[in-house]
Amino acid sequence: MEILKENERIDDLQRNHYRIIQDPGRFCFGMDAVLLSGFARAGEGDRVLDLGTGTGIIPILMEAKTRAAHLTGLEIQPESADMASRSVRLNHLEEKIEIVTGDIKEAVRLFGAASFDVVTSNPPYMTEHHGIANPDAPKAIARHELLCTLEDVIGQGARLLKPGGNFFLVHRPFRLVDILALMRQYRLEPKRMRLVYPFADREPNMVLVEASRGGRARLQVEKPLIIFSGPGVYTDEIRETYGY
Repeated sequence: MEILKENERIDDLQRNHYRIIQDPGRFCFGMDAVLLSGFARAGEGDRVLDLGTGTGIIPILMEAKTRAAHLTGLEIQPESADMASRSVRLNHLEEKIEIVTGDIKEAVRLFGAASFDVVTSNPPYMTEHHGIANPDAPKAIARHELLCTLEDVIGQGARLLKPGGNFFLVHRPFRLVDILALMRQYRLEPKRMRLVYPFADREPNMVLVEASRGGRARLQVEKPLIIFSGPGVYTDEIRETYGY
């Protein structure tokens, strides 16, 4: 079995001795994906779907951190999906994690409505398309809403969830009004939110949101999550999240 292809590397995830295959020239997972895997919850026996899984980082970390029965990652870029599949095999997780190549906009058709207990997503953040030299480049697709929009992610996520199921999203604070409005539009009730700050005295640069399909209206805003206590020094909470 071919594990690594040209320009790829294997990184240690610091969890259960799991590792992941990445290609720095295409796109490597960031802190947002790691924080989402720590923020998201899955109960024993749950079926979990990650929309836009990239190289499979969120399903692999959630398999390590939860007792979910099965996790699926959906990824539209065949090269990234192939890398994710090889990472699953590398960690001998074939019976727990499946990687599917497909379009988020077709997710309900692919999997069926109300087929998951938990849906997660770390979608493209940027709506502006100007300045993109190559719209087919993996990094552009991962960062900009070229192949799917925020509404696609939330709308499909809502339909994929069982009643009472939970949706977990990481995004940018400047899209927060859009996020909450779209969740309500698709009958996902925001239940929990946490803002992420690079330093305690800076503006937040990420937001983590949990919503419940058909839940009652009550939003819990958790204490801020601070990344750095000083230049290049992670806070204790971030070190714990990363498994250091």
